[in-house]
Amino acid sequence: MMTKRLPPLGRVACLALLFAGACAPKTVPPLPTVSAPQFPDFVAPVVPVAFANSAAAAAQARGWTFLQAGDLKNAEREFSSAVKATPDFYPAEISLGYVELARKDASAAPAALSHFDKVLKGRPADTSALVGRGQASLALKREADALAAFDAAVAADPSLVDVSRRADVLRFRSAQAGLANARAAARAGRLDEAIRAYAAAIASSPGSSFLYRELAVVEREHGDVQAALDHFRKAVELDAADASSLVQIGELLEAGGDLDGAAKAYSAALAVEPNADVQARLEMVRARADVARLPAEYRAIGDTAQVTRGELAALLGVRLASLLEPDRRLGAVVITDLRNQWAATWIVTVSRAGVMDPFANHTFQPRTLVRRVELAQTVARLLARIAVLKPAKAKAWEGARLVFSDLAPSHLAYRSASASIASGVMLPGPDGAFQPNRTVSGAEAIDVVRRLEALADLPARPGGQR
Repeated sequence: MMTKRLPPLGRVACLALLFAGACAPKTVPPLPTVSAPQFPDFVAPVVPVAFANSAAAAAQARGWTFLQAGDLKNAEREFSSAVKATPDFYPAEISLGYVELARKDASAAPAALSHFDKVLKGRPADTSALVGRGQASLALKREADALAAFDAAVAADPSLVDVSRRADVLRFRSAQAGLANARAAARAGRLDEAIRAYAAAIASSPGSSFLYRELAVVEREHGDVQAALDHFRKAVELDAADASSLVQIGELLEAGGDLDGAAKAYSAALAVEPNADVQARLEMVRARADVARLPAEYRAIGDTAQVTRGELAALLGVRLASLLEPDRRLGAVVITDLRNQWAATWIVTVSRAGVMDPFANHTFQPRTLVRRVELAQTVARLLARIAVLKPAKAKAWEGARLVFSDLAPSHLAYRSASASIASGVMLPGPDGAFQPNRTVSGAEAIDVVRRLEALADLPARPGGQR
């Protein structure tokens, strides 16, 4: 088949038309007027001074105008031409990422992320790229990555208030989800999982005191006392009015033997929120702390099989101090055998009160064993003091005349024995006997003092250890 050839004049005309078409300038659309940006949450890249007044900078400005007008095709053309002409011009690379985001298509998010990450490799603090990376991460449902990018952007430029707010929303949302998971795991007894979930929630919201408190509760149940203490203290650091954490700090310290620390924590909790149970615990801890500071000999009273006069004096002096006002009728009390005696202070106190007497030779004989007859006499003298404070109660023992199989009414200690048994402070022996010469154990002496405290309405205090 033969090809039909154009005449020479036709060929010339055709070539002229083709040349004219190739050489004609491309049509550039006019820049739109942007009254309301289509993407106000996009952060415009900053053009470096080195590129000011360059063709790339001009293309960048035109592209951003097209982008905010919603003309993605022309925006992409301008940014691409800038990158092609000047590969180092990173603002256009960032802008291409925003063009992908503007498509609002999940499939475009990876491409957008690629543009932002390309810039961030060399410029990790570029705020525009960081914000774009955060938005691309959100499109990919990577909230943790988005939060990290937004936080980095705000750290680089604190004026990004809207970005900061968006980060706070993400932080709250993440914390809420983490909190729900942590609480569910704790309720189900999955303590290790709950601890990890609380730690993740705290990472999202480190300023939330209640998260530290709830984590500490789980750690306490898990048996990690030190971690629980640390997190309860962090909760209080963030919220000084967290009475619950203060109480639990007190409980942990008390269980660990730090009675002074526990008392301080309970006191702080009461200053925030009065509570009768906490008040009672505070008083008991303070009493235990007082006892802990007492001599070892005192703390061992409860374990001794036979209590001595010195030990009984110490027990009375510590536990019944409010009943031991000096008896002015006795005058000066002289005791000559108290040198190097651990209970000397309390021996002097009970002697001046007339509750226990020195012997005629001015010795107290603190190592002498206490028998029930002497204990009854001591109890009777204390009952006389209680009767002044609680006259209605005194009717139970005043004038009592009991019958004992081994103690005649003519005995010097008979009335004391009757009052001691009638008041319920001392207990009778078997078959109606009083057993006046039986020695008294440390545990028995502590029980007697405890009953005296109850009659006098004194707060119970720890005595010798049993």
